Amino acid sequence: QVQLVESGGGLVQAGGSLRLSCAASGRTFSNYAMGWFRQAPGKEREFVATIYWGGLTTYYADSVKGRFTIWRDNAKNTVYLQMNRLKPEDSAVYYCAAASTGDWPPTRTRVYDYWGQGTQVTVSS
Repeated sequence: QVQLVESGGGLVQAGGSLRLSCAASGRTFSNYAMGWFRQAPGKEREFVATIYWGGLTTYYADSVKGRFTIWRDNAKNTVYLQMNRLKPEDSAVYYCAAASTGDWPPTRTRVYDYWGQGTQVTVSS
């Protein structure tokens, strides 16, 4: 089992920044690819970003490319999502997830084995 706890969400004005963190415990964190997803009211959960276990390979949704950055610190069992130039359409509950799959990039929710409880991000216009 892997337990994931997100933090760092909040309310920010358009154009602002937030940094999300996801702390993992349980099984070896470095064995998993980590991903960030988001879900707005009435919409399906969508892929945002993912990072491979070694931390050198990342992949982003087109909607966030160039504005969001994902990285991980395996020594701290934590993955981060820096979100810059936020837009109102970025408002959602953000979830981190862990995937043991070797497929790359893991952009589908069904390939992830563990999920956090989510943290709310609200971007005002």
